Parts: sequence; structure tokens; C-alpha cells
Amino acid sequence: MLPDTPDVELVLFGDEGVSKGLSAGKIVVDMSSISPIATKEFARKIQAQGCEYLDAPVSGGEVGAKAGSLTIMVGGAEATFAKVKPLFDLMGKNITLIGGNGDGQTTKVANQIIVALTIEAVGEALLYASKGGADPAKVRQALMGGFASSRILEVHGERMIKRTFDPGFRIELHQKDLDLALRTGRQLGVSLPNTATCQELFTACVARGGAKWDHSGLVRALEGLANFEIGQNAPPG
Repeated sequence: MLPDTPDVELVLFGDEGVSKGLSAGKIVVDMSSISPIATKEFARKIQAQGCEYLDAPVSGGEVGAKAGSLTIMVGGAEATFAKVKPLFDLMGKNITLIGGNGDGQTTKVANQIIVALTIEAVGEALLYASKGGADPAKVRQALMGGFASSRILEVHGERMIKRTFDPGFRIELHQKDLDLALRTGRQLGVSLPNTATCQELFTACVARGGAKWDHSGLVRALEGLANFEIGQNAPPG
């Protein structure tokens, strides 16, 4: 599990890389969150050596890793997945074979898009409610009983209200994931306008020294635009 695509490429195919020591029938499992397009090429190279390859990025953060409850999104052959699944079972609870190589990485990017956009939506909603004079904690409580309910409203909404922005999942990591989404989106010819907006909001947070804030701290960029912080007294109407 490595930080980025170039790191995986170096570990696999560098001068002393994993590929140099592989023998036929071995399985390479990459649990990093990297480019789906590069992953397909890495898999082809490993398979050309008579070996098997799975991409298996995860979601669930540090809490999920410690609890062995990660979500694992796997791309690769079904028979290969079956061989490795007992090991995945030790690390995660929601383990899904998505499809071929690269599909695990594609799913992880999709996950990060949804998470970022939902954090942004929750931040906008709570900021709107708070500046409008409503109690944001009670607004969140009410919304949790309706169609707007989500795990992000539950967890990240509470962090926004209580001002607890310690990681969690750091903004700098989510920023990297959205950069990957935008780069691969351009390669695929897919426009991701709201993903780009969230990336800019993360960038604004980093500029304020917030690279290591939990990604719920994205709301601070919205608060800066509104010149208002969730939970402070609303200005007189």
C-alpha cells in the first residue's frame, strides 16, 4: 500500500523491484489508491511474466484498518480473487470483486468523488442553516431522519458543528485522490465539474495550513467565503 502511482511503478518495476523476483504463478496484490489506467498496464506486465495481479484499494481510514473493517474494492480475475480472499477477510468486512484489473481503482476514485461532494453538500447546508439563524445541531438531527440522511451527515456533520477537525482522513490525501480523479477523467473524456470545485476548496484549506485537517474541514473554505462560522450567532436579519 503505497502513496501514489509512481511509487507503485518503482516498487514493481524498478532496478530492485518486485517483478525481478517473481516466479510463474505468484500473485501481486496492490492495495494502494492509484491510477486505474496505469494499473491496467502494470497488470499486463505482471501477467506477461506468468503471474497474477489484483488491484485492491480500500476505504475506511485508520479506524477501519485498526478494526479490520475496511471496504476492499478488487479488480482482477475471479479465480485469483478467490485465492486471496481469506487474507482480505482478515482486513475488511465489505469485500467486493468489481471486475477486471483497474476496476478496483476506478471504484475507489468513484468513492472519493462521492465522499468529497457529499462533504461539500453537508457543509453548505449546515452553513446555510446556521447563518440563517437555525441551530445547526438540531438541523442535522432533523435531517438525519429524512431523505438527506447519510453517514457523512452523521459523522462529518457532527465534526463541522463541534469543530473537531483532527484526522480522520487528511485533506491532503483526499486532495490527491481528487487530483487523480480529474487527471483520469480528462484521459477518459469525462467532465467532473463539481469534483473540480471540491478540489479547489481543499486547495483553499491547504493554503490556510489545513493539509492535515480531517476532510470535513473542507467546510472552513466555505465558511471563509461566507465570512461566517457554523455555530456562531447569526447576524441580525
